Amino acid sequence: MTKEVTTVSEAGFSATNTIRQFETTIDATGEDAPDTLETLLATYGACYVPALRVGGQQRGVDDLGKIAIDVTGDLNDDDKLEAVSFDIRVEADVDDETGDKIVDRAFELCKVHDALKDSLHAETSFEGDAF
Repeated sequence: MTKEVTTVSEAGFSATNTIRQFETTIDATGEDAPDTLETLLATYGACYVPALRVGGQQRGVDDLGKIAIDVTGDLNDDDKLEAVSFDIRVEADVDDETGDKIVDRAFELCKVHDALKDSLHAETSFEGDAF
C-alpha cells in the first residue's frame, strides 16, 4: 500500500497539496497559510490522538473522553525544529502511572512519531523543462 500526495507551487513559497479529494495549502513563510513546521506539528498531534485512545484501551482505560494536546516545537538558531513537546489533557480520571503507560504505548503506535526517524529520507528524481 502507498500514500500519495501531489504538491504544486505556481510561484513563491506557498504550495497546494492534493490528498485524495482534499486540498490543503501550506506557506513556508506562514503569511497565507500555516507554515511547514506548524503543519508537521499539527499532523504529529493529530496522529497522536488516536494512538492515545488505542493506548488507553490497551492499558485498561476504555474511554479517555475529550483529549487536548498543546504541541510545541522549539526551533534552533537556523529556524529548524530542535525539540517537540506535548502537553496532554484528557477528560477521563487517569492516575499518573497509568497515564505514563498510555503515553509510552501511544508513542509506539503513532505513525508520525515513527516516521520522524533519521533513516527515513526521500528518494528523489528531478526533471527540468517539465512544464
